[in-house]
Amino acid sequence: MSGLFEKLKTFTQGGVHPADEKRSAGVPTSVLSLPKMVTIPISQHIGKPARPVVERGEMVKVGQVIATIEGYVSANIHASVSGKVGKIDNVIDSSGYRRTAINIRVKGDDWSDSIDRTPDLVKECELSSEEIIKKVTEAGIVGQGGAAFPAHVKLNVPRDKKLDYLIVNGVECEPYLTADHRLMLENPEEILVGTSILMKALNVKKALMAKLLRS
Repeated sequence: MSGLFEKLKTFTQGGVHPADEKRSAGVPTSVLSLPKMVTIPISQHIGKPARPVVERGEMVKVGQVIATIEGYVSANIHASVSGKVGKIDNVIDSSGYRRTAINIRVKGDDWSDSIDRTPDLVKECELSSEEIIKKVTEAGIVGQGGAAFPAHVKLNVPRDKKLDYLIVNGVECEPYLTADHRLMLENPEEILVGTSILMKALNVKKALMAKLLRS
């Protein structure tokens, strides 16, 4: 093992650097048709899994909370479709382990009244910092990295700490990822508005956009 570590020291940038395969970078985002059934894990984030708050046979709408935050490092889970709740059972998730998940048999496309579906972008935010963080917590927003870290935890800065910058991470580290790239191309105004809201939540005056440029 010592010989391996010695060799790693000779890497100028460290680690492994596979070639980029950004095949979907030039393909616009499209909306998929509704499936007949979805299986929604209640653990889609690092930390404690959410607690199911729906029962088998219950009708749910898009955007409705189906599992609630359980502990500080946890996140709400919402229904991505409308329909009837089926089994709440253990299934093998993307990690290869059996974890609790909620099955929903799709019926129609009914949305919760709490979801604002108007096309107009609201650019002014009248909420206080505390109210913004509360909204983020209720929305179950998590990071898009492998850990899926609950966003409200990051926004709760210790009282004895002061931030100078908000860094918006649009760097896609894996060879095939293009989601951030497409989002920045297709929804730049929404990203800027969201950035200004987070700056208010964190009480910072400057923000930096991080994007990996490629030759």
